[in-house]
Amino acid sequence: MFLADGFEEVEALAPYDVLVRGGVNVKTVCLNEDNFVTSSHKTVLLAKYTFKEFLKKFEQEGTSREDVMIFPGGMPGSTNLAACKPLMELLRRHYDEGGSVAAICAAPSVVLASALGEERLKGVKMCCYDGFEEGLEAIGAEYVKTGCVKDDDVITSRGAGHAIAFGLEILAHIKGEEAARTVAAQIML
Repeated sequence: MFLADGFEEVEALAPYDVLVRGGVNVKTVCLNEDNFVTSSHKTVLLAKYTFKEFLKKFEQEGTSREDVMIFPGGMPGSTNLAACKPLMELLRRHYDEGGSVAAICAAPSVVLASALGEERLKGVKMCCYDGFEEGLEAIGAEYVKTGCVKDDDVITSRGAGHAIAFGLEILAHIKGEEAARTVAAQIML
């Protein structure tokens, strides 16, 4: 899960919580020189890795569809993620090698659409925060106005109100529907 200053904390922490409950080893990575990242509401979070540490520690060999790069939304968090050229290069390589991507709020349009473009996302069903549809439509993605949508290896969601559903969709993608149902029951959904 990649975090930049200005991220929406609910869109990061709710999916993080769901995934950890489901047994997924989530690595939080921030783009700052230290491990601290500040949300759009000025909440400071300690990420496990800086982006530089992440690049040194983890190789991208053997990428599978269960390997998911997650991008919380929020502004200017989404634009800060998209401005990180090495991260966008990693995103393209990850997707091209068979990895999955997940983004919520502004991030489907600002991060995924701009980095992956028409050649990778044309015809893919995606959703985003209201007002960011143009970025999806410009690359030929099929915009759907729903809370959360999964189309093959692309998982997108509209915003903070759908953050738990977003996390459950990612969990189902990684660990299967039964794991998602179990966590949903644990949190009383």
